[in-house]
Amino acid sequence: MARNTLTTTAVTLIAAATLLLTACGSGGDTEGVSGPPSRTADMNRPDVSLPKDLKLVFDFEKPSDADSAAALNDAANYIRALNHGITEQDAKDPAYGFYSAAGAARYAESQIQEYVDGGWTLTGEDRYYQAGTSPTDEGESIVVTFCEDQSQAYGKEVKTGKVHRTEESPASYQKFSLLMAPQEGSSVWHAQQITVEGKSDACRS
Repeated sequence: MARNTLTTTAVTLIAAATLLLTACGSGGDTEGVSGPPSRTADMNRPDVSLPKDLKLVFDFEKPSDADSAAALNDAANYIRALNHGITEQDAKDPAYGFYSAAGAARYAESQIQEYVDGGWTLTGEDRYYQAGTSPTDEGESIVVTFCEDQSQAYGKEVKTGKVHRTEESPASYQKFSLLMAPQEGSSVWHAQQITVEGKSDACRS
């Protein structure tokens, strides 16, 4: 769905968040390379599991650089967390707050709130692909980019369970750019800022 057009059409889903495999073991999340690393320091990571009828597919190649791999992984977790908030119908869901701050946290909250206010949730399959990472001139920050194909993800009415299926269109494709920053004393990377380009021609090729 196009999250930012949900108020006009019950479309297929963002946000992540497939980012994405399953940081906490969701059966509705897959990834093309491997799941999130199991690290003792990550034992307190929040639940970002999703209902069985919503699958996030992350067709990502793992970067060889450790920092880039960690930034990409938690960018996916941010997307997962955003979708977790939508399916839980909770705009204050702590999961997205664990993986974001500043503008990215505000974006997640606003997207979830739109679904809650409209009485919508998500179903189907949401695919993320063409991931890339690049360092910035600002300390250790890394910019993570990826595409989303939401043509097989649909809006579902919370009260009735009715699914509103839509046809594939240019609006099905979006490109994300997230500024990721490492957290001191932690293995977690936060999404600081997010930019979403709708109807992305680059993601349709």
